[in-house]
Amino acid sequence: MDLELQGLRVLVTAGAGGIGLEIARSFVREGAKVHVCDVNDVALATVATSDPDVTRSRTDVADRADVSRLFEEALHALGGLDVLVNNAGIAGPTARVDEVDPEAWDRTLQVNITGQFNCARLAVRYLCESENASIINLSSAAGRFGFPLRSPYAASKWAVVGFTKTLAMELGPLGIRVNAILPGVVEGDRIRRVIGSKAQARGISYEEMQDEFLRHVSLRTAVTPQQIADQIVFLCSPRGRTISGQAISIDGDTQSLA
Repeated sequence: MDLELQGLRVLVTAGAGGIGLEIARSFVREGAKVHVCDVNDVALATVATSDPDVTRSRTDVADRADVSRLFEEALHALGGLDVLVNNAGIAGPTARVDEVDPEAWDRTLQVNITGQFNCARLAVRYLCESENASIINLSSAAGRFGFPLRSPYAASKWAVVGFTKTLAMELGPLGIRVNAILPGVVEGDRIRRVIGSKAQARGISYEEMQDEFLRHVSLRTAVTPQQIADQIVFLCSPRGRTISGQAISIDGDTQSLA
């Protein structure tokens, strides 16, 4: 299937590893031009070698000065902007709410939701010039369920859904569609760290905690970064031109979170 993405200009935050890198590579395979940012210098250096066609910036999305520099560099590299993928996010602390470090709470929301605002507010003026403009915001299954011992993360991911719905209403008349993706249990290092932290907090083994996560998934399996990337690429193609304001779960039918 030709998704008609040749020359599409795409910015992916936290795009030097994990889900973000899979998203970037999926767009490149469809002929798009991609710029990524990340805070991980080692990952950025690796991408410079493994994916030389992908341009790069070091950026903390919670830092507005950093984001301003990111847009200068990305627009110079891409020559414009058609797609913003707000992928950057952190897991935050694992603790009962009264035991959460307030600074860890602040940092989680600064990255996970304020970071999306910082990028979206600068992207709009350039997306208005595109004939195929999209913003994709990464939320989580935690954006529709409570998530015990993860209150900062859950609060931020619920906020992403509200942010997405509002942007879709505001920006639709400008020809910009906005959607949120809600992954469930995603294969990779990040979910292994989350499972490990929750297992430790609850005093059970990693294997017991992993089994509990998957018991809440109808298909009893994790999803892959590629499956998430495939959905995003489709949404940003002309074939997704009337899909906006949606919070799309890619989670094997997750019923609740452990």
